[in-house]
Amino acid sequence: MSKILNWFQDEYEKIQGSSMPQEDKDLQYAGLMSEMEQEFQIPSLRNPEWEQENRAIITLYKKISMSRKLGG
Repeated sequence: MSKILNWFQDEYEKIQGSSMPQEDKDLQYAGLMSEMEQEFQIPSLRNPEWEQENRAIITLYKKISMSRKLGG
């Protein structure tokens, strides 16, 4: 796993483990996802070929996405 991907993983774990309200966590997660989109040029539309070539990136991205409690 690359250094930058490790950084994103660490940031995710910090948010997840924090005692901030879920609403605040959701905002943090959204920001982290936006940063990942820019850093790794994640396609806005699903692209199976890109996902196949970037499994570690998309796995973390999806994990962050699933941690959000939208509309909760």
